[in-house]
Amino acid sequence: MSSVRDCLSRKGAKIFSLPSSASVYEALSLMREAKIRSVLVMDGELLQGILSQGDCAMKVLYVGLDPHSVALSSVMTPDPISVKPSDLTDHCMKIMAERRIRHLPVTEQGKVLGMVSVGDIVKELLLQQEQHIKYLETYIKGHALEY
Repeated sequence: MSSVRDCLSRKGAKIFSLPSSASVYEALSLMREAKIRSVLVMDGELLQGILSQGDCAMKVLYVGLDPHSVALSSVMTPDPISVKPSDLTDHCMKIMAERRIRHLPVTEQGKVLGMVSVGDIVKELLLQQEQHIKYLETYIKGHALEY
């Protein structure tokens, strides 16, 4: 079984964040520049919330607000669900499917270590399956020589 720690070690644990006082425009700019779909909202080391492209679209742009003047604190999802590095990727997928979310901050003892997306988790699960298939192929080929 693969863990969140394994996933972060493969993808890297770069944290993309902005303070809660930053504007939605700043968040969208960061998302575009970094080619990501959500940012963590952090004041110093403290995780305040998470903001996705969908939040920006539905809570700001769709209702006609100016993204330059809307602070992240007013549209972010506060106190987001997070996972620990020791959690299994299957557990993350279950949370994402049940809650209909695409990103999970990774925290340990209140410290943010990174974030995993549904894409990261799917890649990790596919890698796990690939390794299992190779193991089974090796097992079968090894036993086929005995016949």
